[in-house]
Amino acid sequence: MKFSNGCWLQKEGCSCFAPAEAYFTKIEEKKVTICAPTTHIVTRGDTLGGVNLTLEITSPAPEILRVRTYHYKGEVVNTPSFELELNEALPLDVKDSEEEISIASGELTLVITKKSWSMTYYRNGEMITRSAGRDLALMKTDFKGLAYNYTDSEETYMRQMLSLSVGELVYGMGERFTPFVKNGQSVDIWNADGGTSTEQSYKNIPFYLTNKGYGVLVNHSEKVSFEVATEMVTRTEFSVEGGYLDYFLINGPTMKEVLTRYTDLTGKPSLPAPWTFGLWLSTSFTTNYDEATVMSFIDGMLDRGIPLRTFHFDCFWMKEFHWSDFVWDSRVFPDPAGLLKRIKDKGLNICVWINSYIGQESDIFDEGMEKGYFIKRTNGRVWQWDMWQPGMALVDFTNPDAYKWYQDKLEVLLDMGVDCFKTDFGERIPTEDVVYFDGSDPKKMHNYYTYLYNKCVYELLERKRGKGQAVLFARSATVGGQKFPVHWGGDCWSDYESMEESLRGGLSLLMSGFGFWAHDIGGFENTSTADVYKRWVAFGLLSSHSRLHGSSSYRVPWVYDDEAVDVVRFFTRLKASLMPYLYKTAIETSISGVPTMRSMVLEFTEDKTCHYVDKQYMLGDNLLVAPVFNDQSLAEYYLPKGTWTDFFTGEEKEGCGWFTEKCDYLSIPLMVKENSIVAMGAHDDKPDYDYGDDAELRLYALKDGKSAEAVVYGMDKTEEIAMTAKRDGNQIQIAVKSDKVYRIRLVNVIAISVSQGEVKIDKKDTVISLSGNADLTVTF
Repeated sequence: MKFSNGCWLQKEGCSCFAPAEAYFTKIEEKKVTICAPTTHIVTRGDTLGGVNLTLEITSPAPEILRVRTYHYKGEVVNTPSFELELNEALPLDVKDSEEEISIASGELTLVITKKSWSMTYYRNGEMITRSAGRDLALMKTDFKGLAYNYTDSEETYMRQMLSLSVGELVYGMGERFTPFVKNGQSVDIWNADGGTSTEQSYKNIPFYLTNKGYGVLVNHSEKVSFEVATEMVTRTEFSVEGGYLDYFLINGPTMKEVLTRYTDLTGKPSLPAPWTFGLWLSTSFTTNYDEATVMSFIDGMLDRGIPLRTFHFDCFWMKEFHWSDFVWDSRVFPDPAGLLKRIKDKGLNICVWINSYIGQESDIFDEGMEKGYFIKRTNGRVWQWDMWQPGMALVDFTNPDAYKWYQDKLEVLLDMGVDCFKTDFGERIPTEDVVYFDGSDPKKMHNYYTYLYNKCVYELLERKRGKGQAVLFARSATVGGQKFPVHWGGDCWSDYESMEESLRGGLSLLMSGFGFWAHDIGGFENTSTADVYKRWVAFGLLSSHSRLHGSSSYRVPWVYDDEAVDVVRFFTRLKASLMPYLYKTAIETSISGVPTMRSMVLEFTEDKTCHYVDKQYMLGDNLLVAPVFNDQSLAEYYLPKGTWTDFFTGEEKEGCGWFTEKCDYLSIPLMVKENSIVAMGAHDDKPDYDYGDDAELRLYALKDGKSAEAVVYGMDKTEEIAMTAKRDGNQIQIAVKSDKVYRIRLVNVIAISVSQGEVKIDKKDTVISLSGNADLTVTF
């Protein structure tokens, strides 16, 4: 939200109350409290009125400082609030003098000058950002004087501006389809069902990080308005309604470390089960389907050698107007339990669509209404409207009985054979004339509703299927939603522009604490050309999760052309063979919070070209993926400094430059970073198998004096193979810990001698077959 009229003036009717000085400071072991009047106190008479702000500064974890600023503390509403991992605050390192107060947590220090107010954050003595003058302020947009009896929510906002230095760029704020770098954008954190082609977003996260290696979480579940180098071009501004502001500043110094600390605070991405990484196929949305259609799709995929792993039933598994009552439409699915069994007998898992909106024609509407399980209006009646489902109500997840009731309805489906749920919607949550069971503030609940919705379903899945087996396909999210994966990008069109914006939105989400992401392969609205479909397939199957889904048309490949079948088969099998590498990456994501799919700036922050690159990404530590976004079959991509190896051809390229090349449909720029070991599995017919059994560990472009390492985990997360390699001149020392049979492939290396193992030369590569622990020397 913008308050200024240029550099010096405020907008008409707007009054600004900013700290003038730090008048009192109260220093405790774990908290510093500052009384900051908004006018200078010269005489005792100056203390008899006026606006004071109170600041409380604490540290919930090393390298994180929390700043809470109050006008009227008694009006602060804390429900609902994000579920943060807030242990007891840490002791602070405080230095107090007449001129300033310094508050440190680890290498992060906040220095507040007392007489002429300013707040400056330092990392090891180097300034990273600051706030001064009127940057931190209580803003009154219709100020009527001190004697006017108003509440702190009337035309009142609290804002902070933090400086941006030369070349500093801002990222994150959830899934945003606007430009990847947020500088120059006004961003409202407000969940909306707007598709992927507007500034609206399904997943709004009031967190940003910069290429300077720090991040900011604004700890408000209601609307947070960001002005990123807009109102003031050297500031990132954030503001909230009311007279209270709570934010955390998180030190890196690397962007990855910021994400690790952010997810320490908000929750780590939960690890999805191995089967979820395989190919999902949907009925699509408004298409006609019954049991015969479903089985023809499944058999058609399997008969064509495409290892389908999960089948998804979209909305019309239930009767129209009945969403959601969780009852199968008997007109098209007369024997749902039998159908599910027949699908599972083919080795597939099953997902069904749900949402938390209960239409008036639903079989469970009356029950929910009579028991008080729906959100109500202020007059005590059920809140209903006709958008999406006629007469629909919304489940009130703040009511513990409604929470359990919703789980009980879903549990019937799990007992029938369903494995997981697509938790759709959760964005259009009302804020006017609304009452929640627990008295939650409706404005704070608008974004937060999706957290309770997805948590409710995820907890049920963990209880019924076991920890590590729960998975959602969720569309909406807020802070902490990463604990309930997987999230997909929402409703996109079926063209290259939408494919590009989907990736942009995904990378933005993955810069906001989320670890796993999917999108509708082929696009959702309309029907793509065969060309777009085939390019999207390559992109989709080199994403963490992969689903074929559409709106009014099917997404099975044979409806496009025969070549599309080949493309889906090829990339589905490629992903299955990459599972030892992908699963290792996923485990690391669940531990560190660093996402599986990484923007180039996150992985190569020192390379300034990477700061703006948003049409390619790193898949884990070692693989670079550059989708093709045009019908000329031209791939355009950037390689940072170093030697990169084409995964398919073995051709090596020296980076620090742009490349353009023609790609057929069974190709995509998939480049391997130097000094990498990529573990490949022995199976390509499913994503879940023993990854360590007969695995192949491929060593790429190991430079003199450098080392590389890799781990292969079993599906139970136990370490099955650990390999290290170090190069000294024309020798590579390799050590492996394993009780498995495996192979080591030295890509583009012809060995002269190998100290142990069965050796063969495969084209330009040396392949060594081994069993169990090994220490070997390769001379080349």
